[in-house]
Amino acid sequence: MEKENTGGVQFDLIIIFLLFMATSLVALYNLQELLPGDEADFLLKQFIWYSVGAVAIFFIRMLDLNQLYQLSFYAYIFGIIVLAVLLVSPESIANRINGAKSWFTLPGIGTLQPAEFTKVTTILGLAVAISKHKEKYINKDFKSDFILLCKMIVIVAIPVFLILLQPDFGTSMVYLVILSFMVLLSGVNWKLIFTIVASSAIIAAGALALIVKYPDLSEDLLHIDPYQIERIETWFGPEEEVDAGSYQVNKSFLAIGSGQLFGKGIGELQVPVPYAETDFIFSVIAESFGFVGSSFVVFLYFFLIYKLVSIGLKIYSTSIFGSMFCFGYMAMIAIHTFQNIGMTIGIMPITGIPLLLVSYGGSSVLSTLIGFGVVYIISEENTNSEGFMFKKS
Repeated sequence: MEKENTGGVQFDLIIIFLLFMATSLVALYNLQELLPGDEADFLLKQFIWYSVGAVAIFFIRMLDLNQLYQLSFYAYIFGIIVLAVLLVSPESIANRINGAKSWFTLPGIGTLQPAEFTKVTTILGLAVAISKHKEKYINKDFKSDFILLCKMIVIVAIPVFLILLQPDFGTSMVYLVILSFMVLLSGVNWKLIFTIVASSAIIAAGALALIVKYPDLSEDLLHIDPYQIERIETWFGPEEEVDAGSYQVNKSFLAIGSGQLFGKGIGELQVPVPYAETDFIFSVIAESFGFVGSSFVVFLYFFLIYKLVSIGLKIYSTSIFGSMFCFGYMAMIAIHTFQNIGMTIGIMPITGIPLLLVSYGGSSVLSTLIGFGVVYIISEENTNSEGFMFKKS
């Protein structure tokens, strides 16, 4: 059923969508010049996924914000069920790739990674929990904040636990960052936040120290794979001690540096970077279009984050649910952007986290666009509320 009182076309969000799609397709078009013919089909597949994502946004837009609110908890539960089913599925439909059972293999479609989609459903679950809690506890206190914090931790802990069983350490960290952002923006007492942040920092520092100093012991105690330890050692290790694990980073440095100010242009790539279509797509952009092109991509992400924060702040008075989703989605975009670009320039460890909306990948593109569709609804709702607020009688 078509919703009433539509806020009209959100041109700013449509422009953002088109700019990201163009950036991704141009980067992949340029990359395919370096690849053999049987591997150079990223461009067509990415266009298809963007098209499917656009259709998903169209259908999501048929819902109003209240309907989305009512469906969000069920979406969260469905996401949990899919993660659980993935773990018990036979190898014929969920085979291990690089040691992790993280993908469904669908004939004629390819692979789908449920953990990418459950990022969005988990943000929906968190937004619902925060909204309902604030409706119930109008006059908040330390006890009510502690209850809210426990709810949020449980909501995130369930998918994180299932993802760690795959195992996929990098993706699980994204969930924890989303949780941290939403805890900060939910208004939880700062003393509780400080306690958690301090405890987390101590645990993280201890884990990193154990990995760097005693890698063999950390493999048994922390249940992480040797390649993950190698990535962290590469991140911390001085350049004269780097080994094969730093090959990707060194190639990325060479590609980014060779782009200089304006880049080499279309069809002029010379530096083959492993997994360039996914993990190191920013290196392709930097080599192709130099500092200017790289800065444009960074600005594009900043503009998207600005829009998400702006929409979230404006709609808070009329929909806490909508506001919290925008903030959670913003956190997802921010951590992916910082981590992915950071690892291409050596300030962050390699984790395999894609550059959302630009990196090749059906799961990441489609799931991110589903979240984008939710933001579109929220933006329309905000436009409606502003129209009613200032409407002449």
